[in-house]
Amino acid sequence: MELNVDRFAAQLAGEPLRPAYLVAGSETLLVLEAADAVRAAARAQGIDEREVHDMEGRDADWDALDAAINAPSLFASRRLIEIRLPTGKPGTEGAKLIAGLCASPPSDVVVLVVAGDWSRSHGGKWSEAITRAGHACIAWPIKPHELTGWIGQRLRSRGVKAAPDAVARLAQRVEGNLLAAAQEVDKLALLLDRDAGAPAVLDVAKMESLVADSARFDVFRLTDAALNGQSAQVSRMLAGLRAEGEAIPALMGMVVKELNTVAALARARNLAAEFKAQRVWESKQAVYTRALKRHPPERWQRMLVEAGKVDRISKGRVRLGEESADAWQQLERLLLAVAEPGAVRLLAS
Repeated sequence: MELNVDRFAAQLAGEPLRPAYLVAGSETLLVLEAADAVRAAARAQGIDEREVHDMEGRDADWDALDAAINAPSLFASRRLIEIRLPTGKPGTEGAKLIAGLCASPPSDVVVLVVAGDWSRSHGGKWSEAITRAGHACIAWPIKPHELTGWIGQRLRSRGVKAAPDAVARLAQRVEGNLLAAAQEVDKLALLLDRDAGAPAVLDVAKMESLVADSARFDVFRLTDAALNGQSAQVSRMLAGLRAEGEAIPALMGMVVKELNTVAALARARNLAAEFKAQRVWESKQAVYTRALKRHPPERWQRMLVEAGKVDRISKGRVRLGEESADAWQQLERLLLAVAEPGAVRLLAS
């Protein structure tokens, strides 16, 4: 059965574990939370052993995975086998293995497939086999007009009663970034005063006083927007930061860090191994994967060079030919190039 994110956790709580689950989508936070719900249900039903297998592209060893699944556990009677597919495509060999597992599931194994990318074209006989044996939860992107409803529901689930204009203001502030929205909701639930037994009440004034506009938070949103290909948000955020008097050197540390990370990932032969080496959170891996599809490895290295140029200009340490350059304009050109391949030509300007 295919379920939406809202129904998935309730379904898990109301029945014994099924042999197989698929959690997929480009909304990283929703995918992570849905997968966590499966893990929690497994623990609640006595499964303490969990194996994680990153199956990425040509480096994926499906024979080794098959052997691991069929090998009896020495420590537990049942195991949760987690198969991670960053691209959402297992290939012919992987699709055959997953479909076979679902057709004749081992009694001691529950399979959880987590796909970091998903569209209607990703599905096939293997995903249909999962829905027959268990459940699929697809985290479709939250549309702009749905964001206020999503934030309002999440606030209510945390015991916060919010005025509609406060919810709308928070939605505007997070710029469609669900992870940022979730963090702010959790912070508001902790900071709000509430009477015993009564929900906390949030209006616009109270929300504004509790949600900080720190530069560190904003630069996270800025770099995420660039990596996600959201060029319009990049320009809007930069304009806001400049108007608020932020200094470019304070932003460049995070910009350079993110570009260094993507450049290292672009050079890696085994992306899953490099994610581990770079200590990239699961919630951020899909963002990097989408960015990597946008540019070849040598271009990421060029962008690092451009970031050094922006940093020099902002500090007044210019080289020949950089004397008249505007640091804000150069930073915008760099981040627009990250977000959109067609904007790379701006770097030569």
